[in-house]
Amino acid sequence: MANAKLLPVLEPETVAPCCPPLTERTLTAEEAVTTAAMFKALSDPVRLRLFSAVASHEGGEACVCDISDVGVSQPTVSHHLKKLKEAGLLTSERRGTWVFYRVEPSVLAAMGQALHHYGG
Repeated sequence: MANAKLLPVLEPETVAPCCPPLTERTLTAEEAVTTAAMFKALSDPVRLRLFSAVASHEGGEACVCDISDVGVSQPTVSHHLKKLKEAGLLTSERRGTWVFYRVEPSVLAAMGQALHHYGG
């Protein structure tokens, strides 16, 4: 790698939290669409495994090369990662030939907040 060409580091995309706790008030139509897209993306077992692999990876981010062993082909992995990005669950950043994925802490916090139940 001594002769590797250095590429500029791109700013990672930003992800906005989705919505208030479901127990706080009725969601707006827009919040419901956003929240449903997130949960729909996670309803696929392969996507859930990929999301978990990224979220639990050391350093909070994972190269696609480190998480693609989920029992499906590389094009299918790319498809599922694209769906997770479209749902606002992952951000990505290209570094050379590899793409690194990250789950923004705000996304995990928003998902937890949406499902938080008051008064147990």
